[in-house]
Amino acid sequence: MFAQVSQWVVWVPFLPLIGAMINGAYSFSGAKLVRPIVHWIACGSIGLSFLISAGTFLHFSTLPVESREVTVTLFNWILFDNLWADVALLIDPLTLVMMLVVSGVGTIIHVYSVGYMAHDHSYARYFSYLNLFCFAMLLLVMGANFFMLFVGWEGVGLCSYLLIGFWFTDKEKAVAGMKAFIVNRIGDFGFLIGLLILFWALHAVGYPTVSFSELKEAAPLLKDQTLWGLPVVTLVCLFFFVGATGKSAQIPLYVWLPDAMAGPTPVSALIHAATMVTAGVYMIGRLNFLYSMSPEALTIVAVIGFLTAAFAAVIAFAQNDIKKVLAYSTISQLGFMFGAMGVGAYVAGIFHLVTHAFFKACLFLGSGSVIHACSGEQDMRKMGDLKKWMPITFATFFTATLAIAGIFPLAGFFSKDEILWHTFNQKPLLWVVGVLAAIGTAIYMFRLVAMTFYGKLRLEGDARHHLHESPYSMTVPLILLALLSVVGGFLGFPNVLGHLFGFHETNHFGRWLAPVLAVHQTEESLLPHSVEYGLMIFSFLIAAVGCYVGYTLYTRRQDIPQKVVGRFPVLYRTVLNKFYVDEVYEVVFVKGLLRLNSALASFDLKVIDGLVNLSALLTRITSRISGFFDKIFVDGLVNLVANSTLWSSAIHRIQTGRIQSYLYYALGGVVVMLLYRIL
Repeated sequence: MFAQVSQWVVWVPFLPLIGAMINGAYSFSGAKLVRPIVHWIACGSIGLSFLISAGTFLHFSTLPVESREVTVTLFNWILFDNLWADVALLIDPLTLVMMLVVSGVGTIIHVYSVGYMAHDHSYARYFSYLNLFCFAMLLLVMGANFFMLFVGWEGVGLCSYLLIGFWFTDKEKAVAGMKAFIVNRIGDFGFLIGLLILFWALHAVGYPTVSFSELKEAAPLLKDQTLWGLPVVTLVCLFFFVGATGKSAQIPLYVWLPDAMAGPTPVSALIHAATMVTAGVYMIGRLNFLYSMSPEALTIVAVIGFLTAAFAAVIAFAQNDIKKVLAYSTISQLGFMFGAMGVGAYVAGIFHLVTHAFFKACLFLGSGSVIHACSGEQDMRKMGDLKKWMPITFATFFTATLAIAGIFPLAGFFSKDEILWHTFNQKPLLWVVGVLAAIGTAIYMFRLVAMTFYGKLRLEGDARHHLHESPYSMTVPLILLALLSVVGGFLGFPNVLGHLFGFHETNHFGRWLAPVLAVHQTEESLLPHSVEYGLMIFSFLIAAVGCYVGYTLYTRRQDIPQKVVGRFPVLYRTVLNKFYVDEVYEVVFVKGLLRLNSALASFDLKVIDGLVNLSALLTRITSRISGFFDKIFVDGLVNLVANSTLWSSAIHRIQTGRIQSYLYYALGGVVVMLLYRIL
């Protein structure tokens, strides 16, 4: 069995990498662009990854539960004293779920991109980046240790920067890419601190490891470890969560994701709806055994998650850019996932991750179809009545909207209801926040549908005459994702509903993840089934009411929102401007850091450089004094000795060897002596 898995599964991440390398070389070679070659390589590589993932899943489904975990080691990577790590892949039920989502949704979005990016001059570069992202994301979810996960973690951050700023000649888009990169680096710093503390703590108990399988066994040894007066497990979980808030756009590091809509719409669908932004959720799921040891960390995760869900939903109410509404919707739904993780409902969180990938990818691609038809227009106030010109886009978009709103029996109902049910059992106050966020989701999503597809057509000029349905390369992926939004929820059909139809076990998704998550999942509440039925009905009713309110307010009763805006203009401007969080960050952090940078530069220039220059001046003065002393005194004495020697040596000139000369010298001496006597 191991040989069968290792033979094929290693190709899952590396096929997209090969596609990225080929298209990347093709892009920078300067050769004449042949588009079919590019998209066949790109779509084919990720498509093959999906087929291998599906085959591996089918193979694992035939194995006994206890045999559904395999580590495939490629080669040794780091071997240093007590630290060792291999380039290895961990294949288990959780990994397979993520592999299917990344490669499956990734394949659909690659195919969609063929139509959407058909006229872009950087066609090969785009698909190269897209393939590279899929490689990094697959490496992240398949890595058998922290180092492999972190390589993928940083890889998706890099690819996100490249794809958000894909049209880098536009300054706004280039800045958006840089913002995403920098904000993610802040979260990644927290992740690294958590990893270092974890390894230090494991080393202290004599079990240094970065392998997930070994960490699961060693985790109980950390129970009594403390650092800075706090439990080590809590510190590690919180620092990892800081990394998750950056990658998965939670308070306070969510600010990059709305600006990330500057990238091509398929990028928004793949990276910022279905895959990369779920990395933090996956990480907590992978480390569920660690988080379950820290109720404090779980509480913080739950609170941040549900607050983010409600906060982002409020902001989405006032956005007019179709992609910005979906961006804040993504932040809100990610909040639901973290809320589930925080109450210990790990299966529910991963289940919502999967269903969200279906309907949110459909919504983003649907918005891309709308933008494509409207000649690049993204302002919903300039749209309206598009269902007449775009029936397939409308039908699929409407289906996905019902799913995200939580309408039975679509996918979003089952996953969101399970989250709310577990939250009601564990933290009723947060359940209230979750319910409010769910109502808000239904309202702002039907506001989007009403403004885009209903009412009067408000487009003008060439955009009005350009309206048309998108090509099959774009509509077929929409249909597939809409179908998944309908049937995907039945993977996790609640057991309590299955009992009504005489089935013992209907939650196949939960049963599949049981070997990885169930042991640490929150135990079932002792509340009777009637309460769960009641909450299901309540969830459906609030979703239906929210849909009706959103549709009515922006079709037949548009006067009501206008009156609310007129009555509360300050509140409306505050929400429209996203509570001025970006502006606060600009003043406090960006300008604060710039001021600190200026102060440090001034200190460096005036103090550090001043001391260096003073030292240089003193050195010059000292050297001149030393040179003067050396020249006058030292060299003077040396020269005096030399000159004296020369002078004394001048006597040799009177030693001519001639007798008559000596007689003259003697006579001269006698004359001098006589004169001295006489005078």
